[in-house]
Amino acid sequence: QLHLMESGGGSVQPGESLRLSCSGSGITNRLTCLGWFRQAPGKEREGIASIYFDARGAGTTYYPDSVAGRFTTSSDIAGDTVYLQMTNLEPEDSATYYCAIDQSGTYYNLLRRCQSYKDVGWQSWGQGTQVIVSS
Repeated sequence: QLHLMESGGGSVQPGESLRLSCSGSGITNRLTCLGWFRQAPGKEREGIASIYFDARGAGTTYYPDSVAGRFTTSSDIAGDTVYLQMTNLEPEDSATYYCAIDQSGTYYNLLRRCQSYKDVGWQSWGQGTQVIVSS
């Protein structure tokens, strides 16, 4: 079973940056979709970024308009780690952040998953890390 571990959450002031990590054995393997989600109290879980490792191992990133330009996801393939760099944080970014992974589908299905930001049907989720943005 895939095991994910998030880290890097904390408390920051508005305008500051934070980098989250998602680690786990094999999570940057070929034909993998890894997604980032967040959930604030009383709100639905929201997809905020994803990275798709294709059959060659190349990673392509996707972002919804809500965070495009502020959030960037990247990978350290040798270290089996995916990062979420968040800049210019706002109080509305306060939430518990999760990473999720799917390696079970076909090339096309995994690509569509990474492009959809839907929070259902993933193989495994991390335990979450909390981010608080407050002055």
